[in-house]
Amino acid sequence: MSNQPGIRLYNTLTRQKEAFKPIDASNVRMYACGPTVYDFAHIGNARPIIVFDVLFRLLRNAFGEEHVKYVRNITDVDDKINARAASEGVSIEDVTSRTTKQFHADIAALGVLEPSVEPRATDHIEEMKDLIETLVARGHAYVADDHALFDVASMADYGALSNRSLDEMIAGARVEVASYKKNPTDFVLWKPSRDGEPSWESPSGISANGRPGWHIECSAMAAKHLGETFDIHGGGIDLTFPHHENEVAQSRCAHGTDVMANVWMHNGFVQVEGEKMSKSLGNFITINDLLETEKFGGRRWPGEVLRLAMLMSHYRQPIDWTVQRLEEAEQVLNTWYRTLVEHKASPEVPERIMKHIRDDLNIHEAVGEVFTLAKQASNTTNGESSSAAADAVAALNMLGFLQQSEEEWFSFSPSCDSVDLSEVQSHINARLNSIAEKDWTKADEIRDELLSQGIQLKDGKDPETGARTTTWEVKR
Repeated sequence: MSNQPGIRLYNTLTRQKEAFKPIDASNVRMYACGPTVYDFAHIGNARPIIVFDVLFRLLRNAFGEEHVKYVRNITDVDDKINARAASEGVSIEDVTSRTTKQFHADIAALGVLEPSVEPRATDHIEEMKDLIETLVARGHAYVADDHALFDVASMADYGALSNRSLDEMIAGARVEVASYKKNPTDFVLWKPSRDGEPSWESPSGISANGRPGWHIECSAMAAKHLGETFDIHGGGIDLTFPHHENEVAQSRCAHGTDVMANVWMHNGFVQVEGEKMSKSLGNFITINDLLETEKFGGRRWPGEVLRLAMLMSHYRQPIDWTVQRLEEAEQVLNTWYRTLVEHKASPEVPERIMKHIRDDLNIHEAVGEVFTLAKQASNTTNGESSSAAADAVAALNMLGFLQQSEEEWFSFSPSCDSVDLSEVQSHINARLNSIAEKDWTKADEIRDELLSQGIQLKDGKDPETGARTTTWEVKR
């Protein structure tokens, strides 16, 4: 464990990159907003899952696995869930359990580690009610028409996280107009349930049974599992307002703290082939679509391809999700699997790579260093080659790559569906025999025959024995 990890993170709250200093280095705490489980998670949902998985890995590397607690929630009570259950004619429990199971399967394929805790909103109703009652008692919330609402005017610096004035918030659309509100920007903490909707006994002062608003859920779950203040809160940039802004308001006003989290991190948007993702445009792509169907690019894509495609741009920058991006990511992974996967990882990731990962998750630069090491490994035949490959593997393993054997990778890869692996190896063995017998014509014929089938050979030497080796990749 490093005593001085030197991590720097961009903080949305201060709008600058800062040295990360945990409240308690023996208990580093992070929260990221998880899915609302009513449908398949789309590719935009995958980005924060992957980004904050990388951050989780970095924190564990820096402070030790046992000293990092990562909470990512499940929202299982929401209007969208109710509407989906009604439209399908099934129970709400059926929708949430089925969708949660699918979510877990999809993100597992992306190489995502399980969080330390994955709380469900419906298991924290009492904590939500306690928060609401505290806010009312402290003059930051009020009850009207069987609703509990946060009084935005009671908080002097409301809007600091998203850097918006009240006028901008009102003009910015997602403000529900209701007669029982004191101000248009006041938001719902608790509301009455309609027939057939989930309901619980309401906080004191409200007679009708009801259910929580969206924002109070995360405040309650974060406080229970991480405390009144913690180190990092993450999510997509679309959550900055109103969700995260309202989380800050509820948590600070209920607990009387200056901050909810010291660092707020947000990843950029994802668009598809140059356009905003939309069901009406027919470009709404789920993780499952990419993994299991031929909806995008006419083929299925391995989970590691999706992961690398997400990390090829800095997490704060927008991404254009294209077939070309996925093809480029796959070619990179093919090369890594051919040249690196059989090497054992170094005990530690080299500093030349870690310095980029610690610099606000600059994975693009880190991958560039991996390329340099992989090239060094393939162009040399001594201990330097083995060392370079081992360093590259250590870095890629930390980032969630090279999780399969070479054979598993290429047998799964759709670009290799028509390739008979044993047949390719038989040709390679015959060519090596021809080279040993100095029958260069025959060796060239075998190489050219494979190339005509889209199989490109690459000769090298075993770094330890010096024996000739041949690897191959599919060239489309």
